Amino acid sequence: MEAETMKLLASALAIAIGAIGPGIGIGMIGAKAAEALGRNPEAANEIRTNMILAIAFAEAVAIYALVIALIIKFL
Repeated sequence: MEAETMKLLASALAIAIGAIGPGIGIGMIGAKAAEALGRNPEAANEIRTNMILAIAFAEAVAIYALVIALIIKFL
Protein backbone atom coordinates (compact mmCIF):
# COMPACT_ATOMS: atom_id res chain seq x y z
CA MET A 1 0.00 0.00 0.00
CA GLU A 2 1.01 3.58 -0.44
CA ALA A 3 2.25 5.65 2.48
CA GLU A 4 -0.72 8.02 2.29
CA THR A 5 -3.16 5.12 2.42
CA MET A 6 -1.39 3.70 5.46
CA LYS A 7 -1.51 7.08 7.20
CA LEU A 8 -5.25 7.37 6.58
CA LEU A 9 -5.85 3.84 7.82
CA ALA A 10 -3.74 4.42 10.95
CA SER A 11 -5.56 7.69 11.61
CA ALA A 12 -8.96 6.03 11.27
CA LEU A 13 -7.97 3.16 13.55
CA ALA A 14 -6.56 5.54 16.17
CA ILE A 15 -9.79 7.48 16.53
CA ALA A 16 -12.01 4.40 16.20
CA ILE A 17 -10.23 2.40 18.88
CA GLY A 18 -9.66 5.50 21.00
CA ALA A 19 -13.38 6.33 21.05
CA ILE A 20 -14.63 2.88 22.07
CA GLY A 21 -13.47 3.08 25.69
CA PRO A 22 -14.85 6.54 26.44
CA GLY A 23 -18.11 5.66 24.70
CA ILE A 24 -18.60 2.60 26.89
CA GLY A 25 -17.44 4.51 29.97
CA ILE A 26 -19.84 7.39 29.45
CA GLY A 27 -22.70 4.93 28.98
CA MET A 28 -21.81 3.16 32.22
CA ILE A 29 -21.50 6.49 34.07
CA GLY A 30 -24.96 7.53 32.89
CA ALA A 31 -26.49 4.19 33.83
CA LYS A 32 -24.99 4.22 37.32
CA ALA A 33 -26.01 7.86 37.85
CA ALA A 34 -29.60 7.03 36.89
CA GLU A 35 -29.52 4.05 39.25
CA ALA A 36 -28.13 6.22 42.05
CA LEU A 37 -30.81 8.86 41.47
CA GLY A 38 -33.47 6.18 41.63
CA ARG A 39 -32.16 4.95 44.97
CA ASN A 40 -31.52 8.38 46.53
CA PRO A 41 -33.29 11.29 44.79
CA GLU A 42 -32.26 13.72 47.54
CA ALA A 43 -28.61 13.47 46.44
CA ALA A 44 -29.38 14.62 42.89
CA ASN A 45 -27.07 17.67 42.93
CA GLU A 46 -24.05 15.76 44.22
CA ILE A 47 -24.65 12.84 41.86
CA ARG A 48 -25.05 15.18 38.89
CA THR A 49 -21.83 17.05 39.72
CA ASN A 50 -19.83 13.84 40.06
CA MET A 51 -21.38 12.44 36.87
CA ILE A 52 -20.45 15.54 34.84
CA LEU A 53 -16.87 15.44 36.13
CA ALA A 54 -16.52 11.75 35.31
CA ILE A 55 -17.94 12.29 31.81
CA ALA A 56 -15.49 15.15 31.22
CA PHE A 57 -12.53 12.97 32.22
CA ALA A 58 -13.74 10.12 29.99
CA GLU A 59 -14.25 12.52 27.09
CA ALA A 60 -10.69 13.80 27.53
CA VAL A 61 -9.41 10.35 26.56
CA ALA A 62 -11.38 10.55 23.30
CA ILE A 63 -9.93 14.00 22.63
CA TYR A 64 -6.41 12.60 23.13
CA ALA A 65 -7.21 9.90 20.57
CA LEU A 66 -8.45 12.58 18.16
CA VAL A 67 -5.22 14.55 18.59
CA ILE A 68 -3.14 11.44 17.88
CA ALA A 69 -5.26 10.67 14.81
CA LEU A 70 -4.77 14.21 13.50
CA ILE A 71 -1.03 14.05 14.14
CA ILE A 72 -0.81 10.79 12.22
CA LYS A 73 -2.87 12.16 9.36
CA PHE A 74 -1.09 15.46 8.85
CA LEU A 75 2.54 14.54 9.57
